[in-house]
Parts: sequence; structure tokens; C-alpha cells
Amino acid sequence: MDFERSLWTADEDPSFFHQQLLIYLFICLIGSSMEARTALHEDVLEWVKKDSRRFLRVNIKVDDLDYTIKFYTEFLGMKVLSRKHFPEEKYSNAVVGFGPQETHFVIGLTSHHNEADKLELGTTFNHFGIATQDIYNIVEKIRANGGVITREPGPIATGGTSIFAFVKDPNGYTFELLQRPPTPEPLCQICLNVFDMDRSIEFYSKSLGMNLLLPKFNATEEQYTLAMLGYGSNFTETTIIELKYNYNVTQYTRGNGYAQVAIGTNDVYKSAAAVELVTKELGGKIIRPPGPIPKIKTKITAFLDTDGFQTVLVDNQDYLKELKKQ
Repeated sequence: MDFERSLWTADEDPSFFHQQLLIYLFICLIGSSMEARTALHEDVLEWVKKDSRRFLRVNIKVDDLDYTIKFYTEFLGMKVLSRKHFPEEKYSNAVVGFGPQETHFVIGLTSHHNEADKLELGTTFNHFGIATQDIYNIVEKIRANGGVITREPGPIATGGTSIFAFVKDPNGYTFELLQRPPTPEPLCQICLNVFDMDRSIEFYSKSLGMNLLLPKFNATEEQYTLAMLGYGSNFTETTIIELKYNYNVTQYTRGNGYAQVAIGTNDVYKSAAAVELVTKELGGKIIRPPGPIPKIKTKITAFLDTDGFQTVLVDNQDYLKELKKQ
């Protein structure tokens, strides 16, 4: 109906004019709402890129806590930062790392005291990475004590200059040892197996504000693709998430070993809003809405990425306050 026809009908029937007015106002309201949502979408995703973020901790399950601590401290050079026993709940945990939890990325170890909670590694989690200045000595110490070396130290077969090796801890977790100069974060990477590399890169970039620190690397002969994401601009001076796509692999077993990675944020509520937007577009889901944990009051939110890996976002100030209580 054209504009002239609308006016003529309105003069003839006042109720028609009121109906048209209501429809017009409704359309304006919908338009304003959509504009507001679009602005919110853009604002919160832009805020994520400016947020103060740091890898705080990765949590894993282990069989023998004492033996695991011995391996991580005597052979890999970490220190025990805390250790607690919970006899009523039948588990113990410890935190190990290369420096204080206030400034370094650390590993949380949990050991359960019953057969029902026996460790099953699965195949989704790939490995940890540790930067060291003495890769050959570490490998020989591990070998001399009966440890498992799955790749001897040396450069990549295609002619690269980076020296690296792969070893296994007593639980079967794989560690990549990387020969590098001193770095602020010796515990420098976690590697996750993914099914869709481009989608995973987009997910971590948008939802967590990470930078693609190295372009995708296609190892066609070895049948895999790698990508490295993290905060900052130099992957040798920070912790990264290394994503690995293995050609022709269509299924992984989840297991119960790798639990989650924790990342600091200045606002868990804005962070959760960003994640919610990205999950609607790419997949994944929020599994814990933003808010304080009962009793300790630390604000967190948690979500699963497009491959089911869990990330916990923790309020930066609350995290530091909680560490002071320990």
C-alpha cells in the first residue's frame, strides 16, 4: 500500500490510522533493539582485545602424586608451590611451576585415593611445552632414571634450527622440551587436538582475545597442521595454546586427565558476554554463568570450546586475593 493510499484510508477509518501508527512504532522499537544488540556485540568483543589477560593455571589428574612431583621438580626443574590433602573427600592436590602463582603459569595436580577415579588420559589433549637452556642434560637425566624419551633432541626433519625433544611423565602426559634462551614463562605451551583449525582459531581469537602468533604451519608429510595463539606478540616469551589438526583423524577419546586451563580477566561478566556471543556463532557453550564461587567469593565463569575443552576465566583481583590467603 503506497503512502497516499495509507492517508486516504486513515481519513476514512481512524482505527486504521492507529493500527498503522502502532505497527510503525513497533518497527522502530525492533530496529532500535537490533542496533543496540549490534553495538553491544561489537563493544564487548572489542573490549576482550583490550582486557588484561594471563594464563594462570592448567589442571590435570595424576595417579601417584609423590612420584609426579618428584619427576616435575627433579627432572623438569619446577618447584612445589602448594600442597593439600582432603582425606574426607579422598583426594590430594599440589601446584607446581617455575615461579610464584602470582606471576607464572602453573600446573595443578590432583590425585584421587580410590580406584573408581583412576586416571584415563584419552587422546584429545596432546602435550605441554617447556622452554629450557639445557635440553640435552634434561633428557639424559630422564633416561638415566628410567624415563620415556619419545623423540631425541634435535632439529625438525625439514631443516629447521629449533632443537626440541619429547618425553613422557610417569602418568603418560607428553612434554615437549624446547631449547631456548631464558624466558619469563618456561611452562610455555599446551597443545590441544582440534577437528576444524580455522573455526578453532576464530573461536580463541574472538572469545578470548588471543593473537595468532604464528601463521598456520602445514606439515604435509607428517599429516598435521599447527597454529599458535596467545597474548602479546612474541611466542617465545609467553604461554601459548598450540592447536593441532591431524589429517584423517575423525575421533578422539576424551579421558579424564586434562581438566581445564584458567585465564585471568578484569571482568568475568563482560568476558562471559563475549563468549556467549561467539558460541552462538561458532559453537561451544557456557557451563558456568559468571559470578562468585560460594564461600570463597572468587568470581569466575567457565565454558567449553568448539572441541569440548574447558576454559575457566577468573577475576584477576580475586585470584590474587585468594592466593594471599594460602
